[in-house]
Amino acid sequence: MDKAQALHSFWSSFGLTAVDENSAYDDTVAERLGLMDSYITYEVMTGNYEYPVPLVASLWYRSQSWAAISQKADEIADAIGVGGKVIKIDNGYLWIKQRQPFTTRLSVDGDYDMRRIMIYITANFMTAV
Repeated sequence: MDKAQALHSFWSSFGLTAVDENSAYDDTVAERLGLMDSYITYEVMTGNYEYPVPLVASLWYRSQSWAAISQKADEIADAIGVGGKVIKIDNGYLWIKQRQPFTTRLSVDGDYDMRRIMIYITANFMTAV
């Protein structure tokens, strides 16, 4: 599994469709991908052993309440844990850690039923290349 595949695998492990944010760049693409209710978009940037990479993902839920989306954000926080989550990848490991703040709630302009929580992590790609 390469670095980008590892990020996809991590974000896909929470029971929601997860896509690179550049794949869901407008409503027509999001609709075609089936991203109309609950899904995750995430950044794909990689690095090497020395330099941690700050990344952002977004949880998207169509709801009139923050309860379900907040519960999913807590599930992600628990999966990462205090010491981070390590995933085996080609030529090494990916170490995902929480950044602070870990989450931010946002409203979505013009769509009063769409909830968004941004999630901030750091990815250390502990590989030789």
